[in-house]
Amino acid sequence: METTHEVHEVKADKKKMNIKDKVMDIFSRYSMVIILIVLLIAFQVMTGGIFWRPLNVTNLVLQNSHILILAAGMLLVVLLGHVDLSVGSVMAFVGSIAGIMMVNNKMNPWVTIIACLAVGALIGAWQGFWVAHVGIPAFIVTLAGLLMFRGLTQVVLGGQSLAPFPKVFQKMATGYLPDIAGGEHLHYLTMIIGILLAAVLIYSQWRARQHHKSNLFEVESIYAFAFKAIFTGVIVIGVTYIFAAYSGYPVILIILGVIVAAYGFLTNKTVPGRQIYATGGNKKAAELSGIKTKKITFWVFVNMGVMAALAGLVLAARLNAATPQAGTSLELDAMAAVYFGGASTSGGIGTILGAIVGGLVMGVLNNGMSIMGVGVDWQQAIKGLILLLAVVLDVYNKRKKVA
Repeated sequence: METTHEVHEVKADKKKMNIKDKVMDIFSRYSMVIILIVLLIAFQVMTGGIFWRPLNVTNLVLQNSHILILAAGMLLVVLLGHVDLSVGSVMAFVGSIAGIMMVNNKMNPWVTIIACLAVGALIGAWQGFWVAHVGIPAFIVTLAGLLMFRGLTQVVLGGQSLAPFPKVFQKMATGYLPDIAGGEHLHYLTMIIGILLAAVLIYSQWRARQHHKSNLFEVESIYAFAFKAIFTGVIVIGVTYIFAAYSGYPVILIILGVIVAAYGFLTNKTVPGRQIYATGGNKKAAELSGIKTKKITFWVFVNMGVMAALAGLVLAARLNAATPQAGTSLELDAMAAVYFGGASTSGGIGTILGAIVGGLVMGVLNNGMSIMGVGVDWQQAIKGLILLLAVVLDVYNKRKKVA
């Protein structure tokens, strides 16, 4: 028979294993968030305090907004197990159309925006038709799109740049919320919005916990929940204060917030969102369960076309010009952001918050290394290495779950 001492030792070993498993589970879930926090702290130290300055944080958002928009659309494509190589060229093509309409023909910016988004939807429908209904691999279709729309951009612009855009259009990418509260050294409206946002997020976390609890699901302890709620509040209000110390929330940040909320609702709370995950996880099983996988695939590419068009408009507004080389290689940045954020290369796994965090990791790397004077060549090499490590981590987690 086991002695009391041996029983205690077995219990202690089990407790250690449980703690280790929980730590590993937390790391696998929030690995990119942890990496992002580490990068933020590291660059703040290595740049001598420059990195967290309000101006630099604001520039970080403005410079990477179009990549984050692309990442949101690319997430759904990757969830289906596909890729879209054409988004950079679509951005340039839509930007060139916006230039022709607003710069050459002096058309209303709002009419132009709607027309350009419609063009993006048509491009997405064109590519979605070949992928969903004809069965041509997305890699081939979108590679053809990359070449075709880059060539059409050159045709539309005649190899020249068009500028400048109207001021109201530029504000979409470079404008800020007005401070109706009249803050002199601090943007009070931004602070008010940030505090309200933190309260809403904490309340939604509490409601989700109560919902899980009422349905007899396992929930975290009240202490763990309190820590998570405090952490959320501190992060949101802290970031808000940084923006408020400069010029307030950028308009593009509000647009990004709406996109994240919409995609979060789509993927977590709607039937089409569940069907996207099911189709990407196992297409044959999804078809047998009655899901119209061709229809899902078609509309996901339409969505990607619209998001590429929006990203193209944002980039054109920020550059204040429509250029033939706009969007070059941005399809790679968008895919890297999605994979950084934990999306699976085989489809069926990924979240909108993960994609945004992945995009921010790339933006932080670019911004931090630029401040430190690291050359573009080394920046590319480091980002490539990190992308490989992100995929290796994905494969490792999958094998561990199978084991």
